[in-house]
Amino acid sequence: MSDKWMQQPIKLLDEQAAESARLRQAQLTKPAGSLGRLEELAIRLAAIQGTEQPQMRKAWVSVFAADHGLAQAGVSAFPAEVTAQMVHNFLNGGAAIAVLAKQQQMAFEVVDVGVNAEFTPQPGLVIAKVAKGTASSLNGTAMTDSQCLAALEVGKQAADRAFQAGVDCFIGGEMGIGNTAAASLLIAKLTGLDLAPLVGAGTGLDATGLAHKRQVLAQVMVQHQALDARDPIAVLACLGGLEIAALAGAYLRCAQLGLPVLVDGVITTAAALVAEQLAPGAKHGWLFSHRSVEPAHQACFDALQVQPLLQLDLRLGEGSGAAIAWPLLQQGCWLHNQMATFAEAAVSAS
Repeated sequence: MSDKWMQQPIKLLDEQAAESARLRQAQLTKPAGSLGRLEELAIRLAAIQGTEQPQMRKAWVSVFAADHGLAQAGVSAFPAEVTAQMVHNFLNGGAAIAVLAKQQQMAFEVVDVGVNAEFTPQPGLVIAKVAKGTASSLNGTAMTDSQCLAALEVGKQAADRAFQAGVDCFIGGEMGIGNTAAASLLIAKLTGLDLAPLVGAGTGLDATGLAHKRQVLAQVMVQHQALDARDPIAVLACLGGLEIAALAGAYLRCAQLGLPVLVDGVITTAAALVAEQLAPGAKHGWLFSHRSVEPAHQACFDALQVQPLLQLDLRLGEGSGAAIAWPLLQQGCWLHNQMATFAEAAVSAS
């Protein structure tokens, strides 16, 4: 599997469009800065889209699903079989992200990049299985290099589908029992931070379960202490997951295409951290929807030097937090584009 596509340059922000948007904000019938971060959102989106008046009309959601070998070590409150069961729930419209996508008329697909089950082809399902889950990082690398590159390519293809559909924003979601464990490992290795404070309860572990999870992950870190944190692909292959790799590939491709991204929770942000290390500056084309209760999430924001839009104590994943934040992007654009200027409204500016 070739990685040549990853060498393509990212699309730079259009600073002229950003300045034009900034000047427009200064002329709207409101005190300067009174709409707070909604003003910043509109200006950022103008820079990403390369236009003074950005548009957020339709979003695309790709939920990447895969199993984790590490789940067999008891790092989740739920059994590994739940991954496949939730894929059916997504497709049947019963999951939170499916409800949010439907109500907001988002394009929605589920991508099987590594579920340990077979699915019948059906509308809304993209079967792009690289492997039936990862191996356990307790015993070796989670993925081979070729599997990791293939999963990155799966994410690229999802971003290409979104771009070709003409949507205005890409939302990546995930499903994979054990993936908060993988995300914590990735964040700890890539940031150099101590692992233990980064490990959270995930799907709802009690104190005993959380202590066990920390113990297992500490063993993984010892097993791979020689892993070079300066090599994001090697770190991703060793400690990550197929769905996390696909997310990283999607985010990287969106940065190349200039397609805005709305990042969800800790797992998707871990993927964003990988993608940013693969292509420094890619993060400027992404917006971060919320801060979850997972402790590794804030550490990831600190490493990326970004600020989330919301804090609602979410910990569901799936892309749900991003879908909840989506209307903020729309409202920021509506206000920016449709409010009258002082001159248009014949209102004195001072």
